[in-house]
Amino acid sequence: MEGLETARFSALVVVGLLVLFYGGTFLISARIGKKEENADGYMTAGNSIGFGISAASMTATWIWASSMYASATSGYTYGISGPIHYGLWGALMILFIYPFGKRIRQVAPKAHTLAEVMYARHGRSSQLMLAGSNIVGSLISLMSNFIAGGVLISMLSPFTFTQGVFAVAAGVLLYTLWSGFRASVLTDFVQVVAMLGAVAVIVPVIFFAADFPAAFETGAERLTPEQGDFFSSTAFMEQGAPYIAAVLAYAIGNQTIAQRLFAVRQDLIKPTFVTATVGYGAMVIGVGMLGVLALYLGYEPTGGDVNNIIPGMAAEYLPPVLLAVFFIMIVGALSSTADSDLSALSSIMMADVYGQNVAGKDKANPRTMLLVGRITMVLATAAAVAFASLQLNILDLLVFVGALWGALVFPVLASFYWDKVSGKAFTTSVLAALAVFLPVRFSWIPVDGAFGIVVDVLAVLGVGVVLGLMVFGFFGARAAKVVGVAAVVVSAPFALGSLHEYATLCGSLVAYSVSTVVCWAMSVRRREGFDFSVIARRTGDFDQGPQSAEAPAPPDAPDAPEPAGTTTP
Repeated sequence: MEGLETARFSALVVVGLLVLFYGGTFLISARIGKKEENADGYMTAGNSIGFGISAASMTATWIWASSMYASATSGYTYGISGPIHYGLWGALMILFIYPFGKRIRQVAPKAHTLAEVMYARHGRSSQLMLAGSNIVGSLISLMSNFIAGGVLISMLSPFTFTQGVFAVAAGVLLYTLWSGFRASVLTDFVQVVAMLGAVAVIVPVIFFAADFPAAFETGAERLTPEQGDFFSSTAFMEQGAPYIAAVLAYAIGNQTIAQRLFAVRQDLIKPTFVTATVGYGAMVIGVGMLGVLALYLGYEPTGGDVNNIIPGMAAEYLPPVLLAVFFIMIVGALSSTADSDLSALSSIMMADVYGQNVAGKDKANPRTMLLVGRITMVLATAAAVAFASLQLNILDLLVFVGALWGALVFPVLASFYWDKVSGKAFTTSVLAALAVFLPVRFSWIPVDGAFGIVVDVLAVLGVGVVLGLMVFGFFGARAAKVVGVAAVVVSAPFALGSLHEYATLCGSLVAYSVSTVVCWAMSVRRREGFDFSVIARRTGDFDQGPQSAEAPAPPDAPDAPEPAGTTTP
């Protein structure tokens, strides 16, 4: 690793780069600051962001340092198919958001969080369940981005990992704290333009500096048969399939995505998410190929930590000027997602905790909401810095959180389309799914014998649920049922008896299937329907004063009859 030692920046250069980046983003944030900040603007920027800003923000939020590092890890572990599995499926999940997003905005045009909508739809228990899962998910995301920043700074400068984490955390908090979501989306635009430009230059330079394509010819002997096979079943079962399930859950359950969905102008939802799909796929697959190159070169990451592949490769092969550009690119990537996580956490605490459950919608004070949001950002940053010291594997964290959210996907989506879903069905199905997911995912119970067969059956049903939901958004319920049943029939002969051997994939699929079966079983015979027009009246701006008397807040477990609103999914 002699190249890494000689490529390090001096402390003065690193401080200068950080001041340049975070100072610039702070100035942008300060220019849009308001003396009298608006609570709704702080959370969703008035629900009317245009195409360019919203598409860039969606792309930047989905492209984070962790996704770059994890894509490279996938390439280093599974060969050339690894980044394809990571980047392609992640990109398609952005695309799958928009048909569901159009329905969500139709039902709740002025909402701030999905949990807020669940409160209007079902009551407090489902709201807090969704909000709680997002708090955990956003803290993990925030932590992983701070880890990425700490690793980068410690590898390329005299500063330690801990000092790097503190520097990144302070920089992100500096420009996000005052203007919240508006600062996040505006700086995202600048960051994504810089990142795309940097990738277009840096990745080819590293490839040719490493003697591409000769390196792929001489290094082929280092690969296992599975790593050399583009259609590797190992890569698909251990990386591709779990990620398909995980990112679908991210798309539906993640507040950072929902926040942008509620912020973009309603007629621009489709072009925004289509554009983000292309931008994400191109960038993440391109960066992930550095992991493939490292595999062919026989490159050993510093300390054996795969999170160090990208910084190490950059330090090894880039000249100082491009290394500085690379440094800014990674800092921009992690910052664009970290500020989104802070904005998401502040919105949850403002709208769901204080706005709905502490003060109540009628009595919520917008000034107090802003104070709650800013305090939340500070506390969340401190917590993520503390957890970052654990230096956990980023790829494992991403897949775990995605699988955890898998328990929520069907109950959440069904709540927007099916008038029969009750709060009790929502809560029970999610808890049941988690109760099965955790033992399967962490092998708390041996999955041999009869229990293994049960797990396989549930996982096969999960395959049908995942594919059915993907089809449902674009083509409706009938096509979704056909595809879901066909997926179960086709996969069953291959999966039964062996699927339980893949704990990560199996745990995620089980979460989908159990939540779906329980939610459907508890809802299908329910006679009372729900009037979806009520949601728009129960959600909306906090700065406009009390709600009308005709839209009272729902009780904890609303079982009162409502007129039917739509069809069964």
